[in-house]
Amino acid sequence: MLLASAVVFTGWAAAPDMAGASEVQLHELLFNRAKRQQRQRATRPQVRQQAAPRRSTRQRQAAPRRNTAQRSVRRISGPQYYTYAAPAITTVTLLSLLPDVTTTGAIENAGTGLPPLPVLEDDRFVQALDFAPDQNLAIEPSIADAVRRHYAENPAFVWVSGMNPNAGGQAVAELINNAAAHGLDAAHYAIDLPSAGWSPDDPASRYRDLIAFELELTAHALRYAMDMKDGAVDPNKLSGYHDFSKDRLTADAALTGLMTADDPAAWLESLTPRQPDYRRLMDELATLRTSTEDAIVIPEGTFLRPGAVSDALPMVMAAAAEKMSAETRDKHAAIINAYSGTTLYDGALVELMRDVQRDLELVPDGIVGPRTVAELDGESLATKIGRVELALERLRWHPEEYGSRQVVINQPEYRVRYMEDGETKLAMRTVVGKRSNQTYFFHDEIEHVVYDPYWGVPQSIIVNEMLPKLRRDPSYLDRNGYVVTSASGRQIASSSINWYQFSGSVPYNVRQKPGPRNALGELKIMFPNSHAIYMHDTPSKGLFARDNRAFSHGCVRLEDPRAMAAAVLGKSREHVAAQLGGYEQVEKLEETVPVYVGYFTAWPDDDGVVDYHADVYDRDTHLRRALDTVGKARAG
Repeated sequence: MLLASAVVFTGWAAAPDMAGASEVQLHELLFNRAKRQQRQRATRPQVRQQAAPRRSTRQRQAAPRRNTAQRSVRRISGPQYYTYAAPAITTVTLLSLLPDVTTTGAIENAGTGLPPLPVLEDDRFVQALDFAPDQNLAIEPSIADAVRRHYAENPAFVWVSGMNPNAGGQAVAELINNAAAHGLDAAHYAIDLPSAGWSPDDPASRYRDLIAFELELTAHALRYAMDMKDGAVDPNKLSGYHDFSKDRLTADAALTGLMTADDPAAWLESLTPRQPDYRRLMDELATLRTSTEDAIVIPEGTFLRPGAVSDALPMVMAAAAEKMSAETRDKHAAIINAYSGTTLYDGALVELMRDVQRDLELVPDGIVGPRTVAELDGESLATKIGRVELALERLRWHPEEYGSRQVVINQPEYRVRYMEDGETKLAMRTVVGKRSNQTYFFHDEIEHVVYDPYWGVPQSIIVNEMLPKLRRDPSYLDRNGYVVTSASGRQIASSSINWYQFSGSVPYNVRQKPGPRNALGELKIMFPNSHAIYMHDTPSKGLFARDNRAFSHGCVRLEDPRAMAAAVLGKSREHVAAQLGGYEQVEKLEETVPVYVGYFTAWPDDDGVVDYHADVYDRDTHLRRALDTVGKARAG
């Protein structure tokens, strides 16, 4: 009867021929029926799939997920920083750099007390070869080879006349011995002039000194020329974020320039960067090296809101007094003179701090937070000197001259300047790449402005940011104003693509249509390059109010893009405004404008005063290590 109860419970109805059957017969009938229904249920999913297409659709969408769930997205990573390898250094003897020629024997009377026989000037070098010192010189192999070839082809003194250094040799020696003024390591180029006095009774010793001076000066002058023109460090070997295409000066080319110049010292000096900012940085370096001022150091972790009480306030006020403008000082003279070291931060002190923050181009909120402390905090002289030295080195990577017009972007400063003849005509805030999407360091030329642009989404963004969303929501691109096209240009709905089949690069192009939500805003300013970096507008205006503005994917967002477009085009803002609001169109510049996408933690502000900025990407650290590596290699 338990079985009969089960039949009733499950709602099974008895067949008509079961009436009056025995308990055994009933059991057999029910058991056989149960087995038949189990077989039927085994075939029902196929019927349900045909009868319920909505559920089958969900199953088809889920199938790729089951098959490819383990295929995680392979993120496209940015460039890497390298372990810098300094150029090889070889240690040679001075004797090995000299040609093998027969001497004249013109000083046969040496040591006899008799005056040496007269030597013709053209023969003096050959005569001196017998007395060349067997001392070592650590130098780059290419420089050693260039020196060796030169004197084999031209066995004559260049820097010596008679028995003394000539005017050209003295001028070149003085120039390269002053390398430290450019932030270079003086020990890499140092040269000692032969003493003014020498004994006619010992001409051999004098010849030894003159030969050593001649060879060392030539070798060190070539090293100086190469370092001054292109930097002691090759930036392209620092990281993939550095991209400098100019050919580096070779030892042979430097030798040709040096030996064919009417004034070798003037030729060497012509290799010095001629940008006004380079001279300003040199002046700053000279000032710092003679300074005896101690830095005002604000305690670590200082954070002041209006109404706060802090023992750090006196240091904050002292640092602010050094950084504020003359206008701010005059405006708040009363509170500055009355301040006696109180620790309560409120009232007039807050208003004073707001103006100081404006002077420093910070958000004038009166809150003394990390960014304000960083700008106010005193840095040691050694730190400032180091930053200026790095800035000078980086400028040597650029062409020697900017040109009459240029755009200079300084990433750590979050600022861009349009300049004419060395003067800032326009400056504004920028947003640059975040640490994971760093803005590159390179220079190029601005060619055109694009109004109402489409945004061609880079593969790195498609894969790293969009692909995970598209796996969850294939229609994401369709809904947000993006256009997806195949390699042949055929437009495809993003919802029709199985995004789970891709774990890396996607074989589609994705563009965002122009409009208020477009990531590039109203316009972009183009200097075509392999990194797809350009300047552009943005709908995210609020980021410009922040002090730390490293938020982009690598491009440079402009606070006032219309003004910059007008400046590089040589047109008015009204002209730029008139081109907007329609469809994507391009306006070419009548003459290209150089653009320098730079990275300088010490840099002159709009008034030419050198400011110091945080090392946003830790590039100072990498460059300093590279310079130290070069120094160790050259030291032997």
